[in-house]
Amino acid sequence: MNNLETIDYSAIDKIIEEIKKEVCLYITNIPAKTVHQEIDKAYQYAKDAHHGDIRLSGEPYIAHPVKSTLILLNIKPDIYTIQSCLLHDVIEDTPRTFDDILEHFWPQVARICAGMEKLSKVRYVWEDRAIGSLRKMFVAMSEDLRVIFVKLADRLHNMRTLRHHPKKDKRERIALETLNIYAPIADRLGLHWFKNQLDEECFKILNPTEYKRIKKELDEQKEVQIAFENNAKEVIEQLLIGNIEHFKIEFRVKSIYSIFRKMQRKNLESVMDLHDIYGIKIIVDDVTECYKALGLIHTITTPIPKHFKDYIALPKPNGYKSLHTTVLGLLRYHRTKPTEIQIKTFEMDKTSQIGIAAHFEYKEKGSVIAHDIDWVKQLKDITQNLWNEEFMDSLKVDLFKDRIFTLTPRGDTINLPAGSTPIDFAYEIHTELWNHIFLAKVNGQVYPLDKELRNWDIVEIFTDKNKRPNPLNLWVVRTTKAKNCIRSFMRNEGKTHHIERGRDILNNLLEKAGLKKLDKDMGILKSFDDRVYSVEERYEILEQIGNLSINPSSIIKKLSKKAHLPHRAGNKPAAIYKEEPKVESSEILIGSQKWIPYHIGTCCEGKLTRSIVAYVNGKWVITIHNRSCSTLNRLYKERLLSAFYEGDETNKTTYTIDLLVRNKHWVFKKIVDVLFEMHIDINNVNTKEDGPEKAHIYVELDILDYDYMVIDRIVNRLGITLWEFLMTSSVKHGKYQL
Repeated sequence: MNNLETIDYSAIDKIIEEIKKEVCLYITNIPAKTVHQEIDKAYQYAKDAHHGDIRLSGEPYIAHPVKSTLILLNIKPDIYTIQSCLLHDVIEDTPRTFDDILEHFWPQVARICAGMEKLSKVRYVWEDRAIGSLRKMFVAMSEDLRVIFVKLADRLHNMRTLRHHPKKDKRERIALETLNIYAPIADRLGLHWFKNQLDEECFKILNPTEYKRIKKELDEQKEVQIAFENNAKEVIEQLLIGNIEHFKIEFRVKSIYSIFRKMQRKNLESVMDLHDIYGIKIIVDDVTECYKALGLIHTITTPIPKHFKDYIALPKPNGYKSLHTTVLGLLRYHRTKPTEIQIKTFEMDKTSQIGIAAHFEYKEKGSVIAHDIDWVKQLKDITQNLWNEEFMDSLKVDLFKDRIFTLTPRGDTINLPAGSTPIDFAYEIHTELWNHIFLAKVNGQVYPLDKELRNWDIVEIFTDKNKRPNPLNLWVVRTTKAKNCIRSFMRNEGKTHHIERGRDILNNLLEKAGLKKLDKDMGILKSFDDRVYSVEERYEILEQIGNLSINPSSIIKKLSKKAHLPHRAGNKPAAIYKEEPKVESSEILIGSQKWIPYHIGTCCEGKLTRSIVAYVNGKWVITIHNRSCSTLNRLYKERLLSAFYEGDETNKTTYTIDLLVRNKHWVFKKIVDVLFEMHIDINNVNTKEDGPEKAHIYVELDILDYDYMVIDRIVNRLGITLWEFLMTSSVKHGKYQL
């Protein structure tokens, strides 16, 4: 224990002096003496309340609210917000109450502190009570955004010191909560500096290897960066001097997390494969000079088509304004890559840095927020009218496009590849857990073991010691650990089990191919490969099929050839072969696998078409159906798998989605972003106004035939993304004119 009388506050006192000096530089309508008094008053009160409390870093606790306040100064807050930040943990962590704060400080300060105390209870898990807390937080934000300003500063300082927390799972949970709640809020409020800083700190914790790799590459390019800045500044100054009276040139380096995300999207290996790591910002006095500067830049460079964005004429939803252009030839002797340039006014630049905080109008001893900001007015209605799942989905952002984060009932975070199932989850916890798994519950509901999990699912596994693993799950799982454990189990399972499984698999395929099943001596395997196999060798073949070390489909082809029969692994009736003579192969692939055992559904026997789908029941028996089969209406759609005849995997059908939306300029971008993330190619896009406030957007897509239910997934995803603007949607099938 530290001796309370020997706690050294001198370093923290110095930070308070820095804060007072900086605040006096931008709050000029209040006497400096008053600024000093109000800050000192809150600091002393908080220091007394937290006296004796020590953080995990070893610092006095008061260091946290003080350093959070220093961070907060990035958005130039008013006195109320500064005092609230210094006092923000008093109600939660000390015996002092809301009434105590109200007695000594302004009512606004007490309300902000009370709001912070409520936010401290928010935990990002998929539970109704957490959703209710988040909704309350957003409603509180709509009443006084200063609550979230303080919370973002508090969270950023906590992220910067999170390394001192001894538990890795707790560090990851806090980082995920930050990335999925607070960073998106900062982005929506236009607080881009906060968003970038939060993203960076989360990235350090959740993917330290990639963070260090990218940082090292950037450090190695430091000389390149300096040369770029010096040469670009010289060229632009020569261009603008004499044409624009007052201007400022700044440079930015893309954040490490942004670099990582873009490298993932474009499948790039090196940081230097990106052309927009370094960017230029030209700041001028007014809008006219923005366009003038743009014209001057384009006279000496070649602008890249489709890379010009006019956010002055069409601002972003959070109020961001600027001209963006990407050009070639700016530094023709020093740089061959394109250069990104932003052009904005000084006022736009201020807004781009501190977002919605720029809308505060400073008054004596405080400030009020301008109430003409559309998003602020809509926020309370939005949060009150959303269903719980929609509310959570509207907050979520993907950390990495190929990862998901799930939770145990105790709240521990399990990081898995996208597409993972409860089986992968069980393996990640403990190998023996999977060996005896018989039931999974997700978010409190019974859940298929082979169904994909989603971000933030709470997964509970139930076991039965009499249950044995199903080796066919090897095709279901996504994690390397799960695959290796299944293979290990099968190796240790014993020769007898492998032979029996191999016999079942081969008999299934023989029947589908129109061949006789195995007899006692497996005579059909005696000679099929230009050689004669002994009985012992025939058992070895079954064992290899049973332990999944060889593909039985190749054996079936050879046996069919020897018997002078067409190879029909899909069990297509002869009549159908005659009806479709152009088909070279009739082998059915399930999820791109050729030799997974299956049956033709009794409802579709003798009338199977080219448009098929597979259904997996609870015992992992697979049946094949026509997509038009009425039986599918009674089946659980999440158990449907893609299935197609070999050779048909490139067949496509054209669909057109008709979206009736509120006519907002950013809706189109949201639609394109969704389709890009889903790797869907767009054939054609058309729009048609439907009155002054509405518009039809027609999107024509080529969809691979085998990708069953992809249209449903697209429509659902668009519905979640466009919930604020979408009025109706419909899908038309087949090629036709828009």
